[in-house]
Amino acid sequence: MESDTRYSFSKDKGFPPLERIDIKKIVDSCEEKWFNRTLSNVNDCVVRLGIVQGEFHWHKHDKEDEFFYVVSGCLLLDLENQSFELGPQQAFMVPRGVMHRTRATEPTVMLMIEGAGVKPTGD
Repeated sequence: MESDTRYSFSKDKGFPPLERIDIKKIVDSCEEKWFNRTLSNVNDCVVRLGIVQGEFHWHKHDKEDEFFYVVSGCLLLDLENQSFELGPQQAFMVPRGVMHRTRATEPTVMLMIEGAGVKPTGD
């Protein structure tokens, strides 16, 4: 993927507190191959839902860590010197400043937890 225009990022602030979030409904209605939506703000962090298939660009976050939790599918997480394959109910934390990219050869659903100020496309 060469351009951020291939990625769909929701700019909204997510769902309000005390509201049920139907993740299955969001996943079932998604028609994009690379979708990222903020579900909720939790203290100074956000919980995001990613529905992905394909390859994201290499990037890093200079000031904030990023946590990935796979709900379904298979997420490949590449670092500069190694790769990790994550299946359902597996998670991984990428520390701030570490170059990384995510890939998925099949539709993959994941949750991400990161600082509210993080740019999903990298710093």
